[in-house]
Amino acid sequence: MISTLGRYKIVAEIGQGAMGVVYKAVDPIIDRTVAIKTINLNLSRQELEEYEARFQQEIKAAGRLNHPNIVTIYDVGKTDQVAYMAMEFLEGRELKDMIAAGQIPPVDNVVDIIAQVADGLWFAHQQDIVHRDVKPSNIMVMKGGIAKITDFGIARLPNSAVKTMTGLILGSPRYMSPEQVIGKAIDARSDIFSLGVVLYEALTGVAPFDGDNVNAIMYATVNTTPPPPSSHIRAIPPMLDLIAAKAMAKLLEDRYQSIKEFADDLREVRRQIDSTRPATALKATSSPVPVRPPSAPVAVPERMVDTATIPMTAEQPTKEDESGKALSLAKTFDSFDATLRLAAMTDQTEDFRDYITATQKMRAYKGKIEAGTPLAPKAAAPVEEKKSAAPAAAAGPRPAPEPYVSDPTAAAGRGGNTMAIAAIVVLALAAIGLAITLLIK
Repeated sequence: MISTLGRYKIVAEIGQGAMGVVYKAVDPIIDRTVAIKTINLNLSRQELEEYEARFQQEIKAAGRLNHPNIVTIYDVGKTDQVAYMAMEFLEGRELKDMIAAGQIPPVDNVVDIIAQVADGLWFAHQQDIVHRDVKPSNIMVMKGGIAKITDFGIARLPNSAVKTMTGLILGSPRYMSPEQVIGKAIDARSDIFSLGVVLYEALTGVAPFDGDNVNAIMYATVNTTPPPPSSHIRAIPPMLDLIAAKAMAKLLEDRYQSIKEFADDLREVRRQIDSTRPATALKATSSPVPVRPPSAPVAVPERMVDTATIPMTAEQPTKEDESGKALSLAKTFDSFDATLRLAAMTDQTEDFRDYITATQKMRAYKGKIEAGTPLAPKAAAPVEEKKSAAPAAAAGPRPAPEPYVSDPTAAAGRGGNTMAIAAIVVLALAAIGLAITLLIK
């Protein structure tokens, strides 16, 4: 085994093919593990010159393909006897090895793999690049079921097994399209036929076109129609029989016209397979209760009491007890002062202006209060007079009352005092009511 190839250090040999050897190597410049695929150049001078021009053209085409389902090519080079490509190193298995070992994937996995390969080929076809050699050995299946297709552009390289008269490879015999076999010009629909053959073999483990030699295989490819895949394995859905038949149609007009149509049908089959399965029980049976950060305790304010209206005496109003009794009122409570404070606190001084003016006038009055008026103090009658009056009344007839003489001045004085007292009482009651309401609130 060689130790280096160009700047790459060979680590191990990981495979051999008809065209050369595949190595695991390391790029020392960026410390990256790569796969090196070599191609033997046992050619004449004329063939070598023709090959080099074609090889460079194909490598440039492959270098434009950046897709998740296509192996990335990093570098190319050659020595005197070997040409090589440094490409993405994949941890997985070739689909060819899985089929040869009898480890045929389940139907839904096969559908997923082929659909992914179709996606990669569709991207290549959009770049006007035809693979020409789609086969299980060029499909790598990695862990997780991701599929990648390899060897773009290698289908035109010389091969000792199958050559035309001009020395150009047609492809691997079992997977060639009819137009490849008979030497017609090919387009993207040739890749569709080859992928249909891969689908058939991956589902059943049996090649649809086979024979004892290359000629027998080519004859079967052009002239025979294989039985449907479900004839080999009954669990294969009938729709896959239709898809495989359409992909492997002999006539181009009967085949899928784009490989995207092929992929769409495969995904529809996968959807139908999933719909027939019982739903898987969810591991999450209930959502967790969200944890909320503790909020700061809200202080409940005590009842607001305006202590400015309460006189500073020994008799203070008591708080409402648990029995629901109302607050008691101090005996020295001044309703007028309380009304003044209430009006000032609630911005209602104008509304109480008449009451305030009248009360202030009443408090400022210093005049004489005549006897006999409602505001004058009442004097108790002497006991002796009451006793002497009784016999007099009993002794003789009661004298006739003197006629009532109207005194306009006195009447006016009595009427004015009465109205003033009534006004004071009404206003005092209103002030007391307002003060009590404020204290309760």
